[in-house]
Amino acid sequence: MFDAYQEDPEAAQSALPWLNPDDDVRRQLRDMLYDIEAQNGSDQLHFWSIHRTDTMEFVGLVGLGDELQSLHADFNLGYWVRRAHRRKNMASACVDTIFGWLTNRESSTTVEIAVHPHNEAGLATADAICARWGGERLPEFIGIEFNERTVPHHLHLVDLGPEA
Repeated sequence: MFDAYQEDPEAAQSALPWLNPDDDVRRQLRDMLYDIEAQNGSDQLHFWSIHRTDTMEFVGLVGLGDELQSLHADFNLGYWVRRAHRRKNMASACVDTIFGWLTNRESSTTVEIAVHPHNEAGLATADAICARWGGERLPEFIGIEFNERTVPHHLHLVDLGPEA
């Protein structure tokens, strides 16, 4: 994961905005993995690593987190794919698998996707996810704290499950 960070620190920081590049990034990533493991079984965080099936090479991360912008959301969706593996629909395939899992749960789940307005690929992916899963992009921007600044983002919401 650290090698992937070093390939494209800006993309990693966009996907993991709490990362401080001026601090020990290895420690921060290790702490993230420890926190995820500590939440095991709590149904508050769900993260998966993405690997190539032929080489088992680490390709990225996809997850459902608990840092929410919407009062209606249960999880926020995040993903990070290494530069060499982008534009191959890997994130979308992973999201479809995760959303299929969420749809089969006993109660409905709302997932939010926050995307910076200049992230054209991210907006296209979020819009495609919404089109496939019946979600919507909210008309107003929301502000997200990023490196001690408030940065506007588009917020998408997708309702999944039996009551959705």
